[in-house]
Amino acid sequence: VQLQASGGGLVQTGGSLTLSCAAPGRGFSSAAMGWFRQAPGKEREFVAAINWSGLSTSYADFAKGRFTIFRDNAKNTGYLQMNSLKPEDTAVYYCATGPFLVAITTKPTYWGQGTLVTVSS
Repeated sequence: VQLQASGGGLVQTGGSLTLSCAAPGRGFSSAAMGWFRQAPGKEREFVAAINWSGLSTSYADFAKGRFTIFRDNAKNTGYLQMNSLKPEDTAVYYCATGPFLVAITTKPTYWGQGTLVTVSS
């Protein structure tokens, strides 16, 4: 499964960005999808995940109320809308897929390349 993350960039504190994760080919619509991030000098951490149908989601505490994960299975694409961005959100963001929502939060099956998000103060 090839995953292609995009949409990163430079944004000011308080701004918004929407990341996309394209997954061409079969399989995406039946898989859970998640977003992770890795800040400089830190370990990769879970951000948000969504099940195959889009009806169930999971968020890290820092993402609750500011980030929204959603998907469009007809387009084989997942998204992460990020609002009220803070400098501490600066990181490389990665998308990933796996068979189940619960499992993907800790052990995704496939990873995409990252997209850099930089939040200036």
